[in-house]
Amino acid sequence: MHVFVTGGTGTIGTAVVAELLTHGHTVLGLARSDASAATLVAAGAEALRGSLTDLDVLRDGATRADGVISLAFSRDYSSAEGLEQGLTEERDAMATLGAALVGSGKPLVTVSGTPWVPGRAATEADPLPVEGPVASRAVAVTDLLALADQGVRTSAVRMPRTVHEHGQGGFAGLLTQAARRSGVAGYPGDGEQRWPAVHARDAASLFRLALESAPAGTAWHAVGDEGDRVIDIATVVGRRLGLPVQSVPDETFGPFGPIFAMDQPASSTHTRQALGWEPTHPALLQDLEEIQP
Repeated sequence: MHVFVTGGTGTIGTAVVAELLTHGHTVLGLARSDASAATLVAAGAEALRGSLTDLDVLRDGATRADGVISLAFSRDYSSAEGLEQGLTEERDAMATLGAALVGSGKPLVTVSGTPWVPGRAATEADPLPVEGPVASRAVAVTDLLALADQGVRTSAVRMPRTVHEHGQGGFAGLLTQAARRSGVAGYPGDGEQRWPAVHARDAASLFRLALESAPAGTAWHAVGDEGDRVIDIATVVGRRLGLPVQSVPDETFGPFGPIFAMDQPASSTHTRQALGWEPTHPALLQDLEEIQP
């Protein structure tokens, strides 16, 4: 299958491109810079120059491919405004890619986040939340999955709070960055809240499986660790960086503060049973041991 991938040079995307190529697919990757294009070509993919806001380029990439994996997202997490702009760009890009594939029967796999359900681990059957800082993403993903009724084999791979590799990435990576800036390995609240996690290479294998075989209109959980306590994450970060570990205000983490403070474990039991997905790479707390002081 010839696959158009957006976000193919990020933490998840790099692993997805490698996974696709290893399993006999070819890749056309969206590249917003010469450096990104060079990275894609070096990996064995073809580069298509453009950004997530170049909607004509996205249409071209989608129509040239046998399937699409949409991973790209803005990197500006520094403010609520930057986060909202990124969500808007992602929504418009997903709508464009979906419209380009209407009636084709081709697969379109998008990235989403695991929901949170008070008192228990979220499952694939739980709807995405339509309130909170990233509510607009839930609406965009739900609209995309509805294109299953218009001849697009849509699916969503819901990612946990941390997608990691070599001790970097996701919420745990943001917590590490905050610790380096502040001199304290901080965590919100009492630290008993749980974050799900997955290794980037395990997530990549699920994207491939969804592309190849997921039924239209379905959602899947790329969850390796159902829920690590945030205080345990901060403790490893603090030990690796030689910093004290303590509770800090939610505001320390900017627009992600309210999400950081939530207990949000998630299950992937159905995903493993239905698609035969099985994580094989290091769990989060083990992977964080690669953090360099």
